[in-house]
Amino acid sequence: MGALFNTIFFTVSTVALELVFGMIIAILMDRALRFRGILRATVLIPWAMPTVVAAMLWRWMYNDQSGIINAILYGTGIIPEYIQFLAEPALAWTAVIVTEVWKTTPFMALLLLAGLQVIPREVYEASEIDGASKVRTFFTITLPLLRPVLLVALLFRTLDAFRVFDVIFVMTGGGPGNATESLSLYTYKTMFGALDFGYGSALSVLTFVCVIIISVLYIKFIGTRGQQ
Repeated sequence: MGALFNTIFFTVSTVALELVFGMIIAILMDRALRFRGILRATVLIPWAMPTVVAAMLWRWMYNDQSGIINAILYGTGIIPEYIQFLAEPALAWTAVIVTEVWKTTPFMALLLLAGLQVIPREVYEASEIDGASKVRTFFTITLPLLRPVLLVALLFRTLDAFRVFDVIFVMTGGGPGNATESLSLYTYKTMFGALDFGYGSALSVLTFVCVIIISVLYIKFIGTRGQQ
């Protein structure tokens, strides 16, 4: 089923990018920077914005006639002519993923920041005295101690991304064709567009089963390792 594979692709891509960028932002916000308060407030703006509003904003920015992204790329000579970002499958996926990552990375960063702030500073001081590098400290101290928070953050974001509907519905409507159609959007079209409530109900059950499987896998492979 194309919609299921689209949903899996979207979920893996967005959650992976959000984890990387969220970790970077969380580390920056955790440091004693001069403008740390302003940085935290600024980072949270995308997350505080309603998803539909954010999706519509980015849809206008990607517009092939008057969008600011085309204007910047064309004005700097990067592209020879305006591009229809939402009319080509690969570009449409890129646009949707960028929008979702921009919108929800602050949520990931906020959860990771909470985990970073409960790690005892004495552990880092001892690591510094032993001569451990920043990279080694991150992989041997920060990541292991962040495992419970990572489980929660990844679980929440994966389940939320797997049920994606509003961003895709507003930006592409599942198009071009069915290239960006998610499982939730396909279920919506089946039930309320084609009025096939039987098949639509089956799709809803499939979504529920997938959510349960994702939860069990996360708890099994991340949660249990954190207890070892």
